Amino acid sequence: MTERNTLSVDETLAALRAVGEATRIRLIALLAQNELTVKDATAILGQSQPRISRHLKLLAEADVIQRFPEGSWVYYRLSDGPEGALARDVVARISDEDAVLAADHERFQAIRKAKAEEAAAFFAARALTWDRERSLHVLEADVEAAMRNALGDAPFQTFLDLGTGTGRLLEVFSDQYVSALGVDASHDMLAVARANLSKAGLNDAQVRHGDVYALNVPPKSFDVVAIHQVLHFLDDPARALAEAARALRPGGRLLIVDFAPHELEFLRDQHAHRRLGFASEQMERWLDALDLDLEKTTDLVPGEADDSKLTVTLWLARDRRIITDVPAQNSSREVA
Repeated sequence: MTERNTLSVDETLAALRAVGEATRIRLIALLAQNELTVKDATAILGQSQPRISRHLKLLAEADVIQRFPEGSWVYYRLSDGPEGALARDVVARISDEDAVLAADHERFQAIRKAKAEEAAAFFAARALTWDRERSLHVLEADVEAAMRNALGDAPFQTFLDLGTGTGRLLEVFSDQYVSALGVDASHDMLAVARANLSKAGLNDAQVRHGDVYALNVPPKSFDVVAIHQVLHFLDDPARALAEAARALRPGGRLLIVDFAPHELEFLRDQHAHRRLGFASEQMERWLDALDLDLEKTTDLVPGEADDSKLTVTLWLARDRRIITDVPAQNSSREVA
């Protein structure tokens, strides 16, 4: 289905009516920079929660913004549709010297700074545990380089990172995708990821709270899906892989990174690992059952002096579905 990128006259008027109010203009100017919660907007604009909620509701009803529930909070963001683009164009015409918007921006930056400090404190409190686990395998930089090598240098449109954690992969592949989404079950980790994305200036990437067993994303909507060091925490990895496959566009690619089979039992007790690695034979069976072809397997083996360390394995699979172009004399083509 072709994505809608234009508006009718009635739709244009409806969007302009939604935008055409002082508080809503201020909200849109903020949302053009980053996503917000009602709490954020209340603190920045100095208005009551019911008033802010009403304005956000009107903007959402006009499809100018989108809402993303996350636990007891809701995050708001300019929509990806033409209504959101129209609103972004409107605020882009406003002078940077406007005193009201400049003051809003200053308060917004203060809130972002406070959130970044909270995220840093959370990360620091857990850094020792993570550092110990990372010390058990090859350098993370080597793993990231192997992931980039597996996917190649060609750009792609959409990227989904399951179990995004700190949002690191959204940064690693930021020069290749047009838009990206990271999903994680931990609200604290999402706070870290948001702070990292904000610091890196990655406005084309966003993160959402979600369950890898039941993804709230449209089917067949991502060119590349990554599952980086997530499966060993799960009781049912095959179910998570099925959800990842459902999100792939025909011909899309799934990149899995995890440990090869090992015998480090303390990872179960001290690091909440449910699986002690995965054999490539098992992974290939799971992928084949999901109509995914395993194209490449890469083992990152520790050096000979590090025989107690873990091997990290990368599996790159491709959705074997094709799109048949009936008007073009029944020819078929594979979507990369």
